Amino acid sequence: SRGPGAARELIFTALEAGVNCYRLESADPVLAEVVGDALSNLDRKLVSVGITLGAGDGRRGPARDFSAEGMTGSIDRVLHVSGLGWIDFALLDEPGEHELPQSSLNALKALRATERVRLLGVSGDGEVMDAYVSTGAFDILATPYNLNSSWQVRHRIRAAREQDMAVFAYDYFPQSLSTAKKADTAGQPKKGLFGFGGPRKSNNLLAGAGTYAFLHRTQGWSGEAICLAYTLTDPAISSVLVSADQADQLLALAAVPERDMPPGLAAQIEMARVGTGQAA
Repeated sequence: SRGPGAARELIFTALEAGVNCYRLESADPVLAEVVGDALSNLDRKLVSVGITLGAGDGRRGPARDFSAEGMTGSIDRVLHVSGLGWIDFALLDEPGEHELPQSSLNALKALRATERVRLLGVSGDGEVMDAYVSTGAFDILATPYNLNSSWQVRHRIRAAREQDMAVFAYDYFPQSLSTAKKADTAGQPKKGLFGFGGPRKSNNLLAGAGTYAFLHRTQGWSGEAICLAYTLTDPAISSVLVSADQADQLLALAAVPERDMPPGLAAQIEMARVGTGQAA
């Protein structure tokens, strides 16, 4: 959103931080050209580049298009302007039950057969994802996954792994945990009329125990970094999709995989998950 120059600088920052996987959030040819240019001096086999299909191409707004012609055209345009040679993975942006006809599936298989696209995936959190996972037609499931994820999401991830699908996680730091106030009350009963019927306030030393309040009170760690570390420790998760538009945020998140979580933090996470009813 800050222009091609800023996007190019952000990619260079990511490369220097050891990030080797990049995803285009749409088939926007301007963005594709920037990515291709920024990666042009690298051995193409050392970086992975993906694209989200069905989210439009930036030219006509967020028009959803899962037609065979639309998706094939998007891939061909991106490859033409970027010079990338191939796309490592294409994620379909939560196609509805009737949005993906057989002709579109055939077109996707043709893209994979000609190696213009190496891997195909579906992205989303609706119940229709269960059907797409069960078909065995896709290589990747991209799903929201975080401390608050429901048992349905965790079950879907297990089903995907049983199909030998890679699992990409996103929304690892949900809005429901994004501030200290939200984290303190996540999963707690809502207050009734005039404030009655909600959880009692406590002034004792255990205030905040069994909640996610610690996310914003852990020295040297941001709430986002803790949530990312938690997601990375799950063996079912192959990769985490991170959205960062500032260099300092990107560098802080890129350092998380090499950091050890503070002692006791894993126990606090489990206590909070039990306390908010999310433990599976």
